[in-house]
Amino acid sequence: MPAPAHYEVTMKHRPRSLSRPQRLRRTSVVLAALALAPLTACGGEADLVVYVGRDEALIGPLIEQFEEEHDLEVETRYAATPDTLALLMEEGEDTPADAFISQDAGALGALAQAGMLRSLPEETTSRVLPDFTSADGSWVGVTGRARVIAYNPDQVDEDEVPDTVAALTDPTWAGRVGMPPTNASFQAFVTGFRASQGDDAAREWLEGMVANDVQTFENNLDTLEAVENGTVDLGLVNHYYLQGMRAELGAENVDTELKFLRAGDPGALVNVTGIGVLSDTPAAEELAAWLVSDEAQEYFVEETFEYPLVPGIAGPEGMPELTSLRGPIEDLAELEDLEATLAMIEEAGLS
Repeated sequence: MPAPAHYEVTMKHRPRSLSRPQRLRRTSVVLAALALAPLTACGGEADLVVYVGRDEALIGPLIEQFEEEHDLEVETRYAATPDTLALLMEEGEDTPADAFISQDAGALGALAQAGMLRSLPEETTSRVLPDFTSADGSWVGVTGRARVIAYNPDQVDEDEVPDTVAALTDPTWAGRVGMPPTNASFQAFVTGFRASQGDDAAREWLEGMVANDVQTFENNLDTLEAVENGTVDLGLVNHYYLQGMRAELGAENVDTELKFLRAGDPGALVNVTGIGVLSDTPAAEELAAWLVSDEAQEYFVEETFEYPLVPGIAGPEGMPELTSLRGPIEDLAELEDLEATLAMIEEAGLS
């Protein structure tokens, strides 16, 4: 299977996360830029305004297809999920956004807690497996992303690879583990660690990894490439990066394999992308329903290698069934407390 044309854009050139002071300065710039962005599509009045916290190359083709099939004009504004969340909180009930497509469940949980999301129809939310969407119908999950340990079988046998992240602080793995602490998916993992095990346990693990000479990288793909080329033996990443690498280079040219962690372990987090509706515009609910349609779910499997969240849609080839994976938390809205996570990572010396 040939690599998707957007692979290099979405994987290799994803911008690095910033320290808290840098992030706050950047957010101010982004808020100003987004506030000035035009609210028209193709020179006319938009039927639907959507804020998008995902890469345009990943979600753009689906939104275009939605426009064609529903004969609507959609205005999309793309920015990182944390920046978009900050803008929505700033705009409040005056936001022009009718819907928000998020890269992370925590941002949707924060909006729900702020009372900004409208309840979605049960016919939409019921299509998604209940463990991977909101508990109250305030937003619906769209795709699943499993945290895993990537390992190089030329360096370590599968039965030697730990099935819990706690084991990675053992001296056996000193200097042999890689992870991307400034990456959003890693930060969501730490937030889940805090929610399930408590702040003290999460802080102790981060400090233990630093003491064990963990090797840090800019993002998931850099971490995966370090495993593949033997720079490190193990790497904490999201599952779909390996599928992307195999599609780009050919499976026969990639040695790296994945280990899924023990059910309930902090490292076994399955986060989701999702959509929340902010206005009573009917097209916003139509978009939410479209993203959990069979057609859209199959697109994500084939093009981004993420897990579909609708029963009956086959998942990524060679991956375990989504229903067999059990993360550390029951309600993904618990991932909303990112600020404390960023501070903890910085205090551990990993920012």
